[in-house]
Amino acid sequence: MTDIAVIIVNWNAQKDLRVCLQSLYADPKPKSNYEVWVVDNASTDGSAEMVRSEFPDVKLIANTENVGFSKANNQAIAASQSRYVFLLNSDAFAHEGAIDTLVSYADAHPQAGIIGPRVLNADGTLQFSCRRFPSLMAGFFRNTFLGKIAPQNKYAAEYLMWDISHDRDQSVDWISGCAMMIRRTLIDRIGALDERFYMYCEDVDICRRTWEDGFEVVYAPQAVVTHIIGRSSDNNAEKMIVEFHRSWYEYDLKHHPDGGPVRRSVVYSGLWLRGAVRIARRRSNEKRYQKNHRESGS
Repeated sequence: MTDIAVIIVNWNAQKDLRVCLQSLYADPKPKSNYEVWVVDNASTDGSAEMVRSEFPDVKLIANTENVGFSKANNQAIAASQSRYVFLLNSDAFAHEGAIDTLVSYADAHPQAGIIGPRVLNADGTLQFSCRRFPSLMAGFFRNTFLGKIAPQNKYAAEYLMWDISHDRDQSVDWISGCAMMIRRTLIDRIGALDERFYMYCEDVDICRRTWEDGFEVVYAPQAVVTHIIGRSSDNNAEKMIVEFHRSWYEYDLKHHPDGGPVRRSVVYSGLWLRGAVRIARRRSNEKRYQKNHRESGS
């Protein structure tokens, strides 16, 4: 049995995928025994062919349709036989020693069911990848016009964990699925990703189930990953906006089953309005860009 299986789900992100894979093979003498899996969701940009030709050691699952993020990850989780699995976005890359650091940390902390590294933006600034579980107030003050008026409001700050030091390891409510290591024994107990979440919220959900089962979710900044936010979903932006808001509604239904009609109405209407505004804004920006492009003659 290998120490860890690194699992990358890809859809039409060949260039980013290449960088991601290169980062995993950059260390000539890794301490951990690991294997790399790519699950390609029917890309049309030659991603699967690139993996076959440039990274022959990668275990490739080439789907004939886009089955979504959760189901694709679960395919490789089920096919692998490692002590840990590390879910890594195709638009992310691991820094030197990140995999070994995560494995060593997990071996030394058996109560850590899920471990997340420090995640950086492309410019090297911190990406807030560990958060508290969402609340209605956090959603209201972060995702409505109030968030624009008061971006530093306490509800958003608490949700994004601006009040903690991101330089030390600590237990957190949940970590981003862009870079998430999961203990195999935990998966055997609670199951893998919930496939009702096509994309988004599967990370919040599995972290909540981890805590409910008695394991911890831990942020370990000793390991570092860079994540280029949005690159893996930009190819079909409007669908991703819809999926994002649908998944949050599914999450609320699953984890607040006794919320009642008032809560349901507030959550549904708030998410619907936010999604509609984001789509409208995106279309407006695209029209403005096309107009300027035509007028410039370029």
